[in-house]
Amino acid sequence: MAKILDHQTTLLFKVTRQTPELITPATPTPYEIKELSEIDNHSREWGHTPGIHFYGPAPKMLGVDPAKVIKEALRRALVPYYPLAGRLREKSNKKLVVECTGEGIVFIEANADVSLEEFSEADFHPPYPFMDELLYNGIPDFHHILNSPLFLFQVTRLKCGGFILTHKMNHAIVDAISVAHFMNATSELARGIQTLSINPVWERHLLRARDPPRVTYVPREFDQIPDIPPPHDLILKRFFFGPTEITSFRQFLPTHLKSCSTFEILTAVIWRSWTIALGFHPDNEVRLRIFVNVRPLLKNPPLPDGYYGNVIVTPVVLCTAGALTENPVGYAVELVKAAKNSFDEEYVKSTIDFFVTNGRPRCTRSAHTLILSDIRHIKHDAIDFGWGLPVHYGPMTGWAGAPYPGHGSFFLRSKNSDGESGILVPMYLPALAMEMFVKEINGYLDPDSAPVFGDRA
Repeated sequence: MAKILDHQTTLLFKVTRQTPELITPATPTPYEIKELSEIDNHSREWGHTPGIHFYGPAPKMLGVDPAKVIKEALRRALVPYYPLAGRLREKSNKKLVVECTGEGIVFIEANADVSLEEFSEADFHPPYPFMDELLYNGIPDFHHILNSPLFLFQVTRLKCGGFILTHKMNHAIVDAISVAHFMNATSELARGIQTLSINPVWERHLLRARDPPRVTYVPREFDQIPDIPPPHDLILKRFFFGPTEITSFRQFLPTHLKSCSTFEILTAVIWRSWTIALGFHPDNEVRLRIFVNVRPLLKNPPLPDGYYGNVIVTPVVLCTAGALTENPVGYAVELVKAAKNSFDEEYVKSTIDFFVTNGRPRCTRSAHTLILSDIRHIKHDAIDFGWGLPVHYGPMTGWAGAPYPGHGSFFLRSKNSDGESGILVPMYLPALAMEMFVKEINGYLDPDSAPVFGDRA
């Protein structure tokens, strides 16, 4: 049976915040106008993305204030990362630039009358029920992409000596890997390290359009079709897929596909089950958009290790609902594999050129589109401010990368209540569709339950 982490928390606690403040770079930084890349310009549609880290107490840090340590480390990190202390502006052609004003980022200190051990395992799984307490949402104009601070941090001290660090970042200037770079730099400075392990590199010109632009691939994620909003009255279930579940999924594949990656089989199962659950007409086009970090694909020239802009493209997989649901799940795996194999460095550069030559369009938004992001390999679990590694971490919402709940989800490394390592996938669906989705997933996992379409190879 599907492992569903649908615990409803009963934990109540009070958070007392101090007045939000702007923290500026520790030393003077250059005033400049810096252009963003075309991928940055595209990433503005993702808005602000929140994240969270839980830290336990550390005997060696007894009596040390984590808020003070992190605040000072952020000020020092903003010296080499000084564009992050600026403000985004928009030129007449929708082109974004950052004005390096040194105005700073938002920082909030808080105290909570709760200890880390009072949280249950399920309380650590996104979306977090305590988001309003742990991440302040009352800064005027902060949610605007333009003319507002680019980062917000809140450090909430716990009774036990641990703390919770939350942040919200403007996706137009950094992606999740870049946030990890910035936070790792901050954590190194917090621990007294004087030389950063990775020096930040701007170099946004490396991801600008070619001159002249050459569109050799037409990226279908920018198809201009009418928006179809997602269904209302959604419910949430968090699905946990460990090694046993992934092995069970593979049993439904023909021999030549059994060696596919975990991402490929899990994506295929979820996309197909989601499509069946929502009951699309067989002739409807359904779409799968995948967030892809393309840093490894860029060779001419390669991106420097310290590059901290957006390096994400979102290719789309297309087929009819009938083809996806009436064929075995191996068909979906083949589609996902083909999509992954189709994009290379030329695909990335062509997408950038298309974006510029077509007026910087936004991506298609449709209830027939499922968006999935694999964030298992982003090193947010390696960030140590002196209190050790985080006990838990992750996005704060359940639909990272999607415009609304119900449009998408993500794959996050996690553990269940038994300590088993696996992948957490939050899903939002209407109640009846969720019942069907669970039934489909169980069809792969329950040996006594035959799959609806007889997938077993």
